[in-house]
Amino acid sequence: MGDYRASRLSLLHQMWRVLPVRQRRWLLQNATAFLAPHLSAPPERSAGIAVVGEFSRASGLGESARLMLRGLQKLGVPCQAMDIGPLLPAHHGDLPSPGSAVPPDGYALVLHVNPPLLPLVLLRLPRGLVRQRRVVGYWAWELPVVPADWRRGARFVHDLWVPSRFTAAALQSVLPGRVHVVSHPVALDAEAKADGNRARFGIPNDAVVVLVSANLASSFERKNPVGAIRAFQAAFGNRPDRVLILKTGNPDHFPDESARLFASIAGAANIRVLTEVLTAEGTRTLTASADIVLSLHRSEGFGLVIAEAMAQGKPVVATGWSGNMDFMDETNSVPVPFRPVPVVDPRGVYDGPGALWAEPDVDFAAEQLRRLADDAELRASIGEKARAAALRLDTGPLAEAVRAIGVTA
Repeated sequence: MGDYRASRLSLLHQMWRVLPVRQRRWLLQNATAFLAPHLSAPPERSAGIAVVGEFSRASGLGESARLMLRGLQKLGVPCQAMDIGPLLPAHHGDLPSPGSAVPPDGYALVLHVNPPLLPLVLLRLPRGLVRQRRVVGYWAWELPVVPADWRRGARFVHDLWVPSRFTAAALQSVLPGRVHVVSHPVALDAEAKADGNRARFGIPNDAVVVLVSANLASSFERKNPVGAIRAFQAAFGNRPDRVLILKTGNPDHFPDESARLFASIAGAANIRVLTEVLTAEGTRTLTASADIVLSLHRSEGFGLVIAEAMAQGKPVVATGWSGNMDFMDETNSVPVPFRPVPVVDPRGVYDGPGALWAEPDVDFAAEQLRRLADDAELRASIGEKARAAALRLDTGPLAEAVRAIGVTA
């Protein structure tokens, strides 16, 4: 009987894998949305906050949860971490987990899970967890157009927090009047600058170093690392005293895109790829070891890499569109001009009728890279203003949002 059941499960798995990716995604989202628990009316007050997120993953949403937890701790708000990384598809534990203990009664839940996976996570959480609790979604979206599967997620949250005005504008139609901008408290890590350590990363001391970060799990086309490589090569060619460090995550999980990335480098001696999974401290050390940070993204919900680089006093050259423009301007960074183009995403995550994102001006970016690389005083001046802007990304918005849902320190 056991062999028979195993063979049936294996056959079902094979049939599931035969379906196109988009059909599998549609079936999973609809089935879990139907089965997921429904919310009761939210209590007026909550005793504390449980930050629910992928703490054990080196990802943007994981760092979002970790930053919020530290922000709540600094504010003195009763809080607890609940790691749901192992509940997500294709989980791989990159970082230590704080555990998944059920939060005390009366704690509100802040779920750092985007709508497509939210019903699945709710199904896998302890039964009855959402009863008699306020449930807040912390969502990060990177386009002005919201897809239908995000609208379905509205019935699983009472309130919605988002990291930027850009994302808030997109999601207001999903939960009218219940969308609040709660920016990441980047200033928590900016109070003391990190020390660079070029030897740790094999970076030459006598070179001007440009840093690009692109986690392949965050959408290859959206992050646009190939555009950044093109800008660097247009600016410096093969100069050995100009080095590009490309920090990339999850290359093994996306072999086709990883192959495209390495093909675009074409063996350039002054471009180095770093795939090591870094802690937050390690990431700050890497950023502190660079001279310039480059992001030719096509869209960002917030731009955490950019904000953290600015917090370290680094001049940033980045696409002048989307969430990062909440804290970037021409005085504290180098916004790159762009033209709006239709979204093309082979993974289908960002597809949608009429969806547009940015195509940054690679030639302009190359020109600005040369200008910054040749002028250390200019780098220092812009970096100082960048740091001042990042220090304004403090815990104030988080404190206001916490008070608004009836939690007090």
